[in-house]
Amino acid sequence: MARDVAGAGAGAGAGAGRKEWLGLAVLVLPVLLISVTVTVLYFALPFLSADLAPSGPRLLWIVDIYAFLLAGLLITMGALGDRIGRRKLLLIGAAAFGVTSVVAAYAPSADLLIAARALQGAAAATLMPPTLALIRTMFRDPRQRRMAVGVWAAGFAGGSVLGPIVGGWLLERFWWGSVFMINVPVMILLLILGPLLLPEYRDPRPGPFDLAGAVLSLAAVLPVVYGVKQFAADDFGPRALLAVASGVLAGVVFLRRQRRLAHPMLDPRLFSGRAFTMSLITSTLAVFALVGLFYFVAQYLQTVLGLRPLVAGLLTLPAAGSALAGSMLAAVIAQRVRPGHVMGTGMMLAACGFAVMSRIDVSSGRWLLVVGLVLLGAGIGAVQAVASDVIVALAPPERAGSASAVMEAATELGGALGVAVLGSMGLAVYTREFVAAGGSAGLSAEDALAARETLGGAVGVAERLPDREAAAVLLDVARSAFTGGLQTAAVLGAVVMALTAVLAAILLRSVPVDAATAEGRTG
Repeated sequence: MARDVAGAGAGAGAGAGRKEWLGLAVLVLPVLLISVTVTVLYFALPFLSADLAPSGPRLLWIVDIYAFLLAGLLITMGALGDRIGRRKLLLIGAAAFGVTSVVAAYAPSADLLIAARALQGAAAATLMPPTLALIRTMFRDPRQRRMAVGVWAAGFAGGSVLGPIVGGWLLERFWWGSVFMINVPVMILLLILGPLLLPEYRDPRPGPFDLAGAVLSLAAVLPVVYGVKQFAADDFGPRALLAVASGVLAGVVFLRRQRRLAHPMLDPRLFSGRAFTMSLITSTLAVFALVGLFYFVAQYLQTVLGLRPLVAGLLTLPAAGSALAGSMLAAVIAQRVRPGHVMGTGMMLAACGFAVMSRIDVSSGRWLLVVGLVLLGAGIGAVQAVASDVIVALAPPERAGSASAVMEAATELGGALGVAVLGSMGLAVYTREFVAAGGSAGLSAEDALAARETLGGAVGVAERLPDREAAAVLLDVARSAFTGGLQTAAVLGAVVMALTAVLAAILLRSVPVDAATAEGRTG
């Protein structure tokens, strides 16, 4: 039986050995897999749609329900892991994630697939917080902890880029369920190696579990994520606005409740420190811009350049390599340079990547995009590595799971906001340029509406046109208009990155190399 290290173990400066570094490799497995799972499903949608024939709303729920439950339960699961044991929660989540993946892979109907995806999202919420929190436990030397967090961040960033490659390869050889079945062997490996290589840790004085707080956190996050995703679909109706308003209200009630409790689920004092809050904001905005742009990148590669899914995925591979390099290099540099300077430099590098991609047009080809993605990957990899380390370093050991959950929930919200804001603005530019270029000329009212709403709609209309010359003209106009939307999203992303870089450098300038000593650990 593994030793419980709550409140015990090596001192703050004790170095990690071979077992801890092997354990880090085990902890990266679920992070990598969850990140892959988020992006790989998009490539499977046409195949499962042909097989299960879901309605439009059901198809959206197949995609969205996973993110809803993942984001909504992160804070609860982070607090639960601090109480029952982080390794225990991680292994329970691994078993649940594997089982729900099998159910999803062989789902005979859209409704059962939606249910399986919901359970899969809940299981994913149990996997994320313990990974970063256990790194805080296993690597007590600040230098080693930064390097370990860099590896963790590289796994998270790399998985999002590897998703299209994995999805393209699987779908060219197997059925759509294979994108879920790939989770099973990884979860089995985690269940075997976890008890051997990972320590257990739990809060030695956890206090009672705050069930009402868990309900309030769910009531705060779920409606906000739902409302933001509705905004991304150009639905600014009363239902979406009411959802966001109710979520914000529940969040206020949740935080006020946490301030009154002797043993809060989430310690509000964490947010009182500038280093913690600014690191959280920087990480969130980095994901905001990245996910918002990737909404356009995948379509640009496949629909504008006409590449196969696997080839399109392979073109994002250099970005995965640069994210890994950026994470690891930032972890080394942060041993001598203040975190605010490293994060500011990383955000400015990402801004340069966005600026490069703002020059993309229909005829620029693929390599300008690859260069931009490499710069973007390196910058955001560096930011995520350093911001994650600051966040876990400032949290007391018994609250590391909760702090990790806050960062991961903010990441989920940042991604949703990225699609909503940058996606909506880019699509607005597409519609304006499509109409201005006369793309609707000669089309029926129904076809004109479909073509000016999305690039996919224009492609569908062009395929139905009997006049191939008119179809070619329509596609040229649509692709040019879509590229204009991509350019707009890239410019906005560059502005957000540059402004955040300046703020991070200024507001975090007093945070020393060892962030945990900046303002004192909370608690």
